[in-house]
Amino acid sequence: MSQASVSVEGRVVGAIDGPGLLVLVGVTHDDDPGKARRLAAKLWGLRILQDEKSCSDVNAPLLVVSQFTLYGDTRKGRRPTWTAAAPGPVAEPLVDAVVNELRALGAKVETGEFGADMQVALVNDGPITLIVEI
Repeated sequence: MSQASVSVEGRVVGAIDGPGLLVLVGVTHDDDPGKARRLAAKLWGLRILQDEKSCSDVNAPLLVVSQFTLYGDTRKGRRPTWTAAAPGPVAEPLVDAVVNELRALGAKVETGEFGADMQVALVNDGPITLIVEI
């Protein structure tokens, strides 16, 4: 990714210039602080940047945005259900834990606003999108 930002009500609340990662974090019911810690370590060390470098190798920034819709289920009917997504009071501390763990590892991290109506912009440098499960 070469550039990403997140805005709320017309104001930019988080932005990074690449190389770096835009990370959409979904939380489900069995997630816990241990999984948040392992996810942060995985994101920081994942060798997916140019020349098989990781964010930790090149001190690349990350933009972390909470995204409950990642757990949308569209298998039945015409409307998705989000029953697999953890409720806000459970999810918000775990998204914060991912951010805090990344920062503890030395990462520069920008964020969106949990629960806000966010507009996310991305300039993807060579399209790559991964699902990282822990």
